[in-house]
Amino acid sequence: MAENGQENSKWGMVVDIDRCTGCNGCVVACQSENNIPINLEEHFNQRRAIQWIRVERYWEGEYPDVKARFIPIMCQHCGNAPCEPVCPVYATYHNDEGLNVQVYNRCIGTRFCANGCPYHVRFFNFWEPQWPDSLKNQLNPDVTVRSRGIMEKCSFCIQRIRRSTRESERDGVELEDGDRGLNPACVNSCPTSALTFGDFNNEDSQVSQMKSDAMSGEHGRGYRLMDNLGTDTNVIYLKKVDDSVGSVHGH
Repeated sequence: MAENGQENSKWGMVVDIDRCTGCNGCVVACQSENNIPINLEEHFNQRRAIQWIRVERYWEGEYPDVKARFIPIMCQHCGNAPCEPVCPVYATYHNDEGLNVQVYNRCIGTRFCANGCPYHVRFFNFWEPQWPDSLKNQLNPDVTVRSRGIMEKCSFCIQRIRRSTRESERDGVELEDGDRGLNPACVNSCPTSALTFGDFNNEDSQVSQMKSDAMSGEHGRGYRLMDNLGTDTNVIYLKKVDDSVGSVHGH
């Protein structure tokens, strides 16, 4: 990791679709970690649900030889983000650590950013969130409870990044690659380690090496979602491997 601010980190993620089982553990962990309002049936029927990460399911093949394909999708933290230049109050911007940041108390809810996002990962908060009494004590004190009328999205659990960075500076130690305190909640919750998080600027980090291997050569499994749009995302996907035909599949 970068030492004493000599080089800024560039946080990113590698998602191995071949390992994803579609269990949605990452979705539940994200909801709990980031105080995301509970999605009720009526919200879905109104198309007003909020989930910072979703697992999309695709069916491939013809019955009875049908296979389910899963792909987790969250904010891609684009280096050239379409959501940023359209915000009239600069509520969303790209910081010097590769993160697409959302400033909640600056947002006025125009939803311009959601219209510009090709990945549909930005959500408008239509209501004042409420939790059952049994769940109120589980709210994360490190994360604000957002009020009605603002946009929200995946932040790579920036509160965990900031806390880990402060503690490493306080103790005079270097951030460890793969530290569970640093990792976003979705990464820690994945039972198959399909999600890997870390610093792309650290050549020795696991994500940096995975990215280098995946994106090199014509046989690499790495790709970016909608790469033709030139958004320069900080999330790299590894294609699904189909052993039966010896091929790889992307989405």
